[in-house]
Amino acid sequence: MNKSIKRVFSSAISAWALSTCVIVLLSQPAMALTGNLPDFTTLVKKNHEAVVNISTRQRARTTVDALPSEEGEANPLDDLIKRFKEDQPQQQPFEGDGLGSGFIISADGYVLTNNHVVENAEEVIVSLHDRRQLIATVVGTDPRSDVAVLKLDAKDLPVVSIGNSDSLEVGEWVLAIGSPFGFDFSVTAGIVSATGRSLPSESYVPFIQTDVAINPGNSGGPLFNLKGEVIGINSQIYSRTGSFMGLSFAIPIELAMDVADQLRTKGRVSRGWLGVIIQEVTMELAESFGMRTAHGALVSSILPDSPASNSSLEVGDVITHFEGNRIERSSSLPPMVGRISANQDAQLRVVRDGKSVELVVNIGELPGNNEIRTASQTPAVTENLLALDVDRLDDGTRERLKIDKGGVVVSQVIEGGPGDTAGIVPGDVLLMVDNKAVDTPSEFKQVVSELSGGDSVAVLVQREQGPVFLALKLD
Repeated sequence: MNKSIKRVFSSAISAWALSTCVIVLLSQPAMALTGNLPDFTTLVKKNHEAVVNISTRQRARTTVDALPSEEGEANPLDDLIKRFKEDQPQQQPFEGDGLGSGFIISADGYVLTNNHVVENAEEVIVSLHDRRQLIATVVGTDPRSDVAVLKLDAKDLPVVSIGNSDSLEVGEWVLAIGSPFGFDFSVTAGIVSATGRSLPSESYVPFIQTDVAINPGNSGGPLFNLKGEVIGINSQIYSRTGSFMGLSFAIPIELAMDVADQLRTKGRVSRGWLGVIIQEVTMELAESFGMRTAHGALVSSILPDSPASNSSLEVGDVITHFEGNRIERSSSLPPMVGRISANQDAQLRVVRDGKSVELVVNIGELPGNNEIRTASQTPAVTENLLALDVDRLDDGTRERLKIDKGGVVVSQVIEGGPGDTAGIVPGDVLLMVDNKAVDTPSEFKQVVSELSGGDSVAVLVQREQGPVFLALKLD
């Protein structure tokens, strides 16, 4: 009897132990998952009062015109319409409302937002967390970085803490506060998807890419890290529908604060300028230049009267380092140069003829878009009917395109010229012009100088796909 009781008791103990182990094992993953999820409540309570809603108003005049009539014939309603117009106010305004977000960076009322939120606005209204609405003064805007600075006539306002976006890591949690579709102080969270992201129309901003839900009305609002520090300004989304699709882009806070400081102190933004046209280095190009890995920015053209033109930098150089910073992609170079002050020397490392060369370039000040466009379209060769500029063909390109002898490489194509119209692009190699071989830039110049306007000229072009003849019509 005692043995039987012992067996039953022992079985019960074993079953209890096994069930306990199962419960513990099953509960561990759930506890670990719950423990790793961030709690944003404290962050939001601490910072939401410093986030503002921004609305804009634009006014335009509407007029009532007389009804059309046949030429020379008076319309019987003209007098009636004239009297009606005289009885009306001089302006019939309509208001176009725009919505965005912003955040307060100083207790005396300075606010950061996006340029596109306040662009062309006649009146900017800022709504605070306590439901006060204040008319803001636009201190300055910078379309290139999409940053704007506003000023409120108020004191003792809540402010955000400014963080360091340079230390951001991919996969890190971030949070946005803003007013999507006009819903004030909405909170969304996600992770950093990428850093240093370049967008086609924004050469001087290394964007932070996130998967935080951003929609119309979030623009200009802050992006926080888990410490409750602002590390970016939510600026753009990539979308096929106009709404969030998982790709959001924020302006790094260091860049935004630098722009804000310049706008507050100088009223304008100054950026460094090198004066080169660059392209990506593919693996094939890297091999032709004697590089082990594909990285850097390939100089395809040097603008005339630019800092680069006054240095020893050459077309065909691959800029691999700028001020000691390695350049992974060509899009990384413009933001680096933009941060350098004008008239300051910068150290460059380039690959030239398979060798690493150290250069020093005195950085200039970035001119306006129109000035850059004019400079890039100015031909370096005068009286050139083809509207092309060429350089000597380097050995790497010659080997890559399997060119035994002769040829010059196109370094610049003037927009709207015969070469542009025919489809010639920088990087093309010209072997023959008007059935005459060209081996050097001087020979090219000589052949072109003998051409006459109004003629059609055959040009033999060597490309990756092979040689092709193009017909150029000389105006």
